[in-house]
Amino acid sequence: MTSDEYCSQCPECESKIILDYGKGEYVCHKCGCVVMEQVDYYGPENNSTDFEERNKNTRASGSTCLSLHDFGLRTEIGNSSRDYSGRTIDYQNVELMNRSRKWHSRLRVNSSKERRLSNVLSKINEVCSVLCLRKTITETASMIYRNFENNNKAKGKSITCIASATIYLACKRCGVVRSIEEIVQAAGISEFDKSSVKLASRYYRLMVMEMNKINESKDMRASISTKNFSEHRDLDTDLNSNTMPPPYSQISSIPSMFAIDNYISKLANIAKIDTKIERLALEIAQKTNNNFFSDGKAPNGLAAAYIYLASVLLGVHLLQIDVSNFSGVTEVTIRNRCKDILNNFKLVVNAKPAN
Repeated sequence: MTSDEYCSQCPECESKIILDYGKGEYVCHKCGCVVMEQVDYYGPENNSTDFEERNKNTRASGSTCLSLHDFGLRTEIGNSSRDYSGRTIDYQNVELMNRSRKWHSRLRVNSSKERRLSNVLSKINEVCSVLCLRKTITETASMIYRNFENNNKAKGKSITCIASATIYLACKRCGVVRSIEEIVQAAGISEFDKSSVKLASRYYRLMVMEMNKINESKDMRASISTKNFSEHRDLDTDLNSNTMPPPYSQISSIPSMFAIDNYISKLANIAKIDTKIERLALEIAQKTNNNFFSDGKAPNGLAAAYIYLASVLLGVHLLQIDVSNFSGVTEVTIRNRCKDILNNFKLVVNAKPAN
């Protein structure tokens, strides 16, 4: 399965898909639609409990990995100075092996495109390791960049900024709340360098627009093929044409903004705020959920305002400057968002008498 054929859900009912190892097919567990067929299986030949037997039955190539520029299918020349029987190799053969190892490493990346792909994927792995992101995000970011690289859109761009933009896009697709400023700082750029953040944001918008174009072209091709198929059935009624067009791979949609609950939970975890404040802030956010109110406003500012309002209602002494420090917004923004919430919604507080 290549990166272009990657599909995580059924195109018919948007349910999860499962792999049938016997037939080599990805099948929807709900409607039974065959999403992909003739899929190569990279696992072991059989199940075994013994370590030696498992090593004997392991495939030569192992599993592939999108985060490596050669998918992990490479041969390494070892650094040992002994042969397979344990005897020491003479110096002439050692020099020959060293030269072979050097040229082997050079030939692995023999073009500018492969060199750029190797550098960007290495940077993606490095930043994801610094941010402690799970392997799924690393693989998703690698797949996004490979698709972007295939359209010849990555040439001449900053490696650090394009890697940060790709990780930010992968975090959005996987539902992980990370700001692009955090990712750029984890890439080794100073927090005072605003130009790199702007450049990474521009690359992110460029990738989103490119993915939207791909989705629109795929939707158009699918509608045309379905239309031609229906016309063919109407014209040739005598023919037994019961097969539908094969499903196509889709790139899942990217949410424009996460739910405000994710930002509230993130800020509460960063500042180690009391759970009562977090629960009340989440309750206020759910009851005041309105797109007309939240459109065009920074989610960090809204989440900070909800947390500050919840602390005031619970009588907890939480300063605006403290909320401003861990949320990354100014105190003026917090006050303005609190005024917007109180002006647009009516909050009724039911106080219980003390025992």
